[in-house]
Amino acid sequence: MMSPESLATADDNIERWFEIEFGGALVSLERQARWRPVWFATVDKGGERHELVIRGDRTDMPLIYPLEHEMNFQRVLSSAGIPVPAVRGWIDALPAYVMDKVAGQEHFPDVPDTERDAAVDDYLRLLAKIHKLPLEPFAEAGISRAADPTQAGNIGLARYEEHYRALKDHHDPMLEFFLGWLRRNPVDTKGREAPIVWDSGQFHHADGKIVAILDLELGHIGDPMMDLAAWRMRDTIVGYGDMGALYARYEELSGESVDIDAIRWHHIAFTLSNQLAFSSALKHPAEASDLMTNLQWCYETNLFATEALADELGVELATVEPVESRWSEAAPGHLHMVRALRNMTTDDRFLQHELRTMFRLARHLQRRDEIGDAVAEADLDDLEQLLGSRPETWREGEAKLERFVLDDDGRNDEQILHVLHRRNLRAHMLLGPAGSAMTRHHTIQRF
Repeated sequence: MMSPESLATADDNIERWFEIEFGGALVSLERQARWRPVWFATVDKGGERHELVIRGDRTDMPLIYPLEHEMNFQRVLSSAGIPVPAVRGWIDALPAYVMDKVAGQEHFPDVPDTERDAAVDDYLRLLAKIHKLPLEPFAEAGISRAADPTQAGNIGLARYEEHYRALKDHHDPMLEFFLGWLRRNPVDTKGREAPIVWDSGQFHHADGKIVAILDLELGHIGDPMMDLAAWRMRDTIVGYGDMGALYARYEELSGESVDIDAIRWHHIAFTLSNQLAFSSALKHPAEASDLMTNLQWCYETNLFATEALADELGVELATVEPVESRWSEAAPGHLHMVRALRNMTTDDRFLQHELRTMFRLARHLQRRDEIGDAVAEADLDDLEQLLGSRPETWREGEAKLERFVLDDDGRNDEQILHVLHRRNLRAHMLLGPAGSAMTRHHTIQRF
């Protein structure tokens, strides 16, 4: 992970690297306003201007694959003719790697459907091409690959689980339940192996064509069906079109059948990726952590997980009643803090991002003060029904539910799923005021 000390000296180290390693003079440098350290640089080299991106390590969790692994995967794709940003080098002092900045735009704001469909079709063509690339150059570059090809669909999830267990010092009954279910119901990948991007659907496009595929931190050698599964979640905020039609088009472009059973399994597995990655970071947020982004990602995708498994099991999930707000002595202070943060302005885009993050955190704490006790009581009511006795505290309930899940071994999957889903719905309410963007839940396309 990138340390606070490394972040504090980042600008100087970036400038020095461009002078010594790149042979150019830094003209401008701006940190991107986002949760992960990324900088945009303009560099003059012999009178020629270069627009570059410096992509840093995470600040609140170890990457699932090391940053150098991501850089090497990107380099091999580039060598194979896949449009990705050209890699320019590695800055060891941060750490970070340098690549070309690419044109185009992400997502499809104000883009006609015909142009969107053309871009998505081009992306499908590129996925099909990636899945046909020879594996040897990737293996020679040290790209992660299962020792046994039959485990190609599990190696990525295994990396997530290793990360989760290495940092775990708390209870997480939902993850233990889902990891147990996936082990009891393994995927059959039929021996498929291919280079995959996994966190699919991330690209810049222009005029109906893909300019570059981006964000390759999860790229490895796995089951190509993982690429078709993972972007179902991103579709909720981007909108790629009808997934069934896209799968049929992939079959045409690749000449390979789409394995819907495998996609369904990989979809469930990928809904866990945020909670696996941030389970510890939510309990122990690092100094530079964007806690509210991590919370929103986890609470949203945890709902995706319980919804996906319910779909797989043919279970109709119940909803929960709205929770009544209470007034407390802390209410005036919370209101004052939220109002102050909402009204703070600055021309500094990164500072503006930080203020927005703190505003969301203040509203989350305000909401916890208003309904947190009632949510905890409702969760304990559910546990009393499931466990036969009522834990005295919410924390004790976490421990007892996790123990129940681990001992159950699949005997009460549906009952546990209902409890977890109701807990997820209530947790989602805590992100902010009712009706706010933070508490809006997006529904994934059904199979």
